[in-house]
Amino acid sequence: MNVARIFGCCEVTPVVAALALQMLPGCSSLGDLGRLDPPVVADNIHAWVGQEAASHVGAPISLANLTDDERTLRDLAFPLIEPAYDRDRWDAVLYEYGRKREFQRSLWVVDPWAYHQHLIAAYYRSTAGRYNRLNDDIRNDVVQMGPFFYTAHRVIEADRKRQATMEQIPDISPPERFNALARIGENNLTIAWVQASLAQRCASYRFALNRLVISEPEDMATNVDISLTLLQAASAKLDPLGLKSLTESTFG
Repeated sequence: MNVARIFGCCEVTPVVAALALQMLPGCSSLGDLGRLDPPVVADNIHAWVGQEAASHVGAPISLANLTDDERTLRDLAFPLIEPAYDRDRWDAVLYEYGRKREFQRSLWVVDPWAYHQHLIAAYYRSTAGRYNRLNDDIRNDVVQMGPFFYTAHRVIEADRKRQATMEQIPDISPPERFNALARIGENNLTIAWVQASLAQRCASYRFALNRLVISEPEDMATNVDISLTLLQAASAKLDPLGLKSLTESTFG
């Protein structure tokens, strides 16, 4: 398909190309766990995540290139900070690329009612459907936490080495130092953002489960409670930077 011809232009950005592909009947940009399929993903698709984390608290933004691990950190962070009910959006590509500022602003809004409202508003033929969706969303978060925090450990260790190296180089220029320190800040704030998001998600899932048990009691509630307890326990143990206090003060 000649995407440029469709849009009447010579240059087509990855976002426009991805949207054009979505116009094909039966096509979807989403794969497993709500992630974008490889054909619509470009390098640095989630670079804005670190920049947004820094901008939100008024911290500087680095102009240095992302390392492979830093890029992966941001890729793995996005599914853990976007609302679970937004994973099936038709325009998911625009949000993945950070092209809609109102979406980025909404990521900072903590509303325990939101997930519950989307869950009960969705059409399901049976009550079991809502419990299954809630359980799937919780389990997806559990699955994605491991790779994220593994990468976070690698990034943290690299940043420690970076700082140690800077202390040993007497002729490092001010711009080099600025960009290095700003990147370390972005990385730390991205990790703290995910930790804060996980705490908020656990609260939202608990809120939704409690109200489902009241309005539509099912034996499946026990399975969901087990999954949620697993997520809460796992997120409580993962504090690779000792960032709990930073998370609470910055994003609490």
